Amino acid sequence: MKSKTTVKLEDYLRLENFGPDIRDKIVDAFKFADDAHSGQLRFSGDPYIVHPLEVARMMAEMGFDEEVIIASLLHDTVEDTGVTLQDIKKKFGAKIGELVDGVTKISRIRSENAKLTQAENIRKVLFSMVKDIRVILIKLADKLHNMRTLEYLDRDRRVRIAKETLDIYAPLAGRLGMARVKAELEDLSLKHLEPEFYRDLKHYVDQKRDSRERYIENVKKILEDEFKNYGLEAEILGRAKHFYSIYKKMKEKDRSFDEIFDLYAVRIITDSVKACYEVLGIVHKLWMPVRGRFKDYIAVPKPNMYQSLHTTVIGPEGKRLEVQIRTREMNIIAEEGIAAHWFYKEYNRSSVHNFKRIKRELAWINRLKSWQENLDNPTVFMEKLQKELLVDQIYVFTPKGDVIELPIGATPIDFAYKIHTEVGHHCIGAKVNGKIVPLRRPLKSCEVVQILTSKNAAPSLEWLDIVKTSHARHKIRAYLSRTVLKKEESREEQKVTDSRKTEQDTVKRVKRKSVVPEESMKLRAEGESNVQLRLASCCNPQPGDEIVGYITRGRGISVHRVDCRNLKSIKDFENRRIVVEWEDGRKKLYNFSIDARDRSGLLMDITTAIAGANANILEMQLKVNKKSIAQMRFNIKISDEEQLYILLESLKSIRDIISINYT
Repeated sequence: MKSKTTVKLEDYLRLENFGPDIRDKIVDAFKFADDAHSGQLRFSGDPYIVHPLEVARMMAEMGFDEEVIIASLLHDTVEDTGVTLQDIKKKFGAKIGELVDGVTKISRIRSENAKLTQAENIRKVLFSMVKDIRVILIKLADKLHNMRTLEYLDRDRRVRIAKETLDIYAPLAGRLGMARVKAELEDLSLKHLEPEFYRDLKHYVDQKRDSRERYIENVKKILEDEFKNYGLEAEILGRAKHFYSIYKKMKEKDRSFDEIFDLYAVRIITDSVKACYEVLGIVHKLWMPVRGRFKDYIAVPKPNMYQSLHTTVIGPEGKRLEVQIRTREMNIIAEEGIAAHWFYKEYNRSSVHNFKRIKRELAWINRLKSWQENLDNPTVFMEKLQKELLVDQIYVFTPKGDVIELPIGATPIDFAYKIHTEVGHHCIGAKVNGKIVPLRRPLKSCEVVQILTSKNAAPSLEWLDIVKTSHARHKIRAYLSRTVLKKEESREEQKVTDSRKTEQDTVKRVKRKSVVPEESMKLRAEGESNVQLRLASCCNPQPGDEIVGYITRGRGISVHRVDCRNLKSIKDFENRRIVVEWEDGRKKLYNFSIDARDRSGLLMDITTAIAGANANILEMQLKVNKKSIAQMRFNIKISDEEQLYILLESLKSIRDIISINYT
């Protein structure tokens, strides 16, 4: 069906901004796309050509060159019309053809499995980013315009598309630093996923608009007057909260509209970094800062290039006021992200961060290269993408001051593998801000992390339950598969009908690495040595593990870890169990003398440190002298020098300890 509406290119693009030759190329591309889409209508009833025109307009507003604008005009022709990719390359050149191919090919996969289709589509668009980052920027503009017109689709399609946008495209825009695009995609997704909440929220915002604007105007007046006193020039903007960010806060903190809207926000734009810190000082002089709410992203930028000072203060009328402070350049980068490279063409070119630096700072994109080489399963890809790339990040430091980016919940083991594979493999402990911490402890932003290693250490199976990054998990699995693991043939444990069948280990289980030759392990049963003892292959106990014995029929005593799952299947286990233990020869006894200033919780801190080092306290004495000095004596069993080192480091980090001696 022919469209009766005449669409003009000039209504979407300001052609006077381009030179004559470029203008002619854009006009040719428009005519080509208009002819190709002739007769096609969108669900809104508009001629189809309106969609590529809107995408091209967004790209032009970001300052992109004619290649991107032309590719935007043509991006749906190969998929939705009779035009071929060869037609595009022949008429408009190879580069534009590659851009069109990168954007359109992700929609060609069709499957009965919707999740598989989504995974393959997203994988293709992300890998096309590695070749040319402009592909994803065109795709994000394409997605944004489609979301703006989503109401014309049926309910099921709206929900599916909105959820995909919220799960993938909005976080991706955030990772590229495109805060403005991210916020609009999130708000539009919320509109279709939670329509009633969205309507109520919009109504509430409209009701409160006048009072909020008056409050912000008052804040601006106070700040402007103070800045004049200091001879500072700055632009002060009221900052509206996006609907989705309000929705998240309400859900996460179980708060009402009134509680969330008690927060007000302004953004202060300055001309220099020096002025940013001067403004911060003035803000904190005017109003009391809220403890723990200051963040300096200028000194430590986010990996997506975002820079700004954040603080929250108790502003006028006792209301909380969120303040962001940044330079004009930082503001453009914060809003446009990687697109700021092209946006800056409209500004002073000498102040631009060149494209190579921008791409280097977005180094996470390069991680996709290794994924492409090693990953064939699109479903696994989606899991990696959502768990590692499209989540909030933390930024921790090496002892030398290098910034390491990790996902929230990452542990010292993740950190170790991020530094180097061998550092991860030989990790035995970690210090955070100078104190020994458990390897499973989640790290926090701005912490300084030091990894303790030993050449004799190796990854353990338990680490797979601790790490959060797919990189660390992959390296651990690779190591274990080379040296230890035998793949499980079944996830469900087969029922063992008798003890002999259990002892033959019908169910093939994952085995732990034997760090000590079995012939050198010394065990005793019921206090007697030289008893026929055999380590069970199902759980492969190691010195230091809690163990239990089971008297088999004709094969002596089988030694299991106390948490071995096979024990549950042995019907007469309780009748035939026997106490077994590692002989003391595997551990050395140390006498520790610790003097410290007495205080509440001192003993708990020390015993926690000893337990954290997996050492055993056999005897303890404690007395406090007249000078309030606690004198403690411990007899402690320790396996080896590595364990001793960890214990000493942990004890040294405890507050109020004066001296530590051991023999």
